[in-house]
Amino acid sequence: MKKTYGENLKFWREQKGLTQTELAKATGLKQQMISWWEADKGYPNIDFCVKLADFYQISLDELIGREI
Repeated sequence: MKKTYGENLKFWREQKGLTQTELAKATGLKQQMISWWEADKGYPNIDFCVKLADFYQISLDELIGREI
């Protein structure tokens, strides 16, 4: 079964061994926003997606779990 967007965000954060708070401090994002996204209650805008993909050094496709 395909992962949700929030599950993908959580996967990449956990791959780096970070808590939501640590990710927030490292990226300048708010922990509450990260929690909201990982719970699939909303989606980050493209600027936040780019920031996360750059931080993780992955593509936007990888970040959101898009398979080509």
